[in-house]
Amino acid sequence: MHASNLVAEIKKKDKKAEFRGFGGDLMKAQGVELVKHYRTMAYMGFVEVAVNLRKILGNIAQCKKDILEYQPDVVVLVDYPGFNLRIADFAHKKGFKVYYYISPQVWAWKRRRVQKIKKSVDKMLVILPFEEEFYRRYGVDVSFVGNPLLDELAKVGTGNRSIFLRRNSLGERREIIAMLPGSRRQEVKRTLPVMLKAASHFPDYQFVIAGVSSLDKSLYKDIMGNSDVFFVENQTYDLLLNSSAALVTSGTATLETALLSVPEVVCYKATNFSYRLAKWMIKVKFISLVNLIMDREVVKELIQGDLNEDNLVKELDQLLHNGKRQRQLLEDYEELKDKLGNVGASEKAAEVIVESLKTKK
Repeated sequence: MHASNLVAEIKKKDKKAEFRGFGGDLMKAQGVELVKHYRTMAYMGFVEVAVNLRKILGNIAQCKKDILEYQPDVVVLVDYPGFNLRIADFAHKKGFKVYYYISPQVWAWKRRRVQKIKKSVDKMLVILPFEEEFYRRYGVDVSFVGNPLLDELAKVGTGNRSIFLRRNSLGERREIIAMLPGSRRQEVKRTLPVMLKAASHFPDYQFVIAGVSSLDKSLYKDIMGNSDVFFVENQTYDLLLNSSAALVTSGTATLETALLSVPEVVCYKATNFSYRLAKWMIKVKFISLVNLIMDREVVKELIQGDLNEDNLVKELDQLLHNGKRQRQLLEDYEELKDKLGNVGASEKAAEVIVESLKTKK
């Protein structure tokens, strides 16, 4: 999504710009010639990466080969650090200009990667306010361009409830609780079953799963079984706009939910090995972007063993029936929005990239 928006903004500034890369359908729709679709590359956790290491190394080799054949004026890396930092090192050594948009979370773990970034990336374009100060401490050329989620959410509007309900055969009288189990197969398999157990305690509400098209519907259906819940696909923003609360797997969706002013409980569960290893290596107090940006607990995080039926029911009940908790959360969300600044991240990032190429020429 963010890469496609960046492409769109670059094209506004340079109508002859051509793009080739690894990505998804949104990038393809913007005219990017896809070498490989991201759905075949998404592995999460230490165990999953180890099992699929041969495929991952093959993808990296294919990307390097393609860069050499294509000879781009600039290599733009977006997130995905395990893959992209290797490409950054390779591209820099081969003499290509390298820009990194949406920083790896090196401030959370593997801080030694900062030195690699300093050596191989010409410019970091960061989207979280505290990242700019972090990189400057290490002497990295960095600019905070704002958060691209604000750009995306500005397009959403307020959502038409009657149309959304009718389109998805939902009832008008019961409030909706959104369930966002993640965009990776492993995330869905670990978090959705717990969410479904919690849902059974709130018969007066409609629980709706936000599915993504990059995962087979059968994955959701097998987990849902005979549960009295609903399923929508590629309608996450519409769902959130029409929800009273949300159960959200940790990731970008936690920030999206907050920016849409929806009370949420953050959920996260990995394999025991992956969790123990991550807990040993990660150096932050929180896992959700909301709490990290605010530097305090704004939304409740239920992690690993704490993500269970009883805790999830308790926290959701607080969001739905504790007026003081609701008001405080919404006030905190407004402060969060102020910290992230105004819209225009994609445009600012595009301007830096295009102007740098003019200078090069």
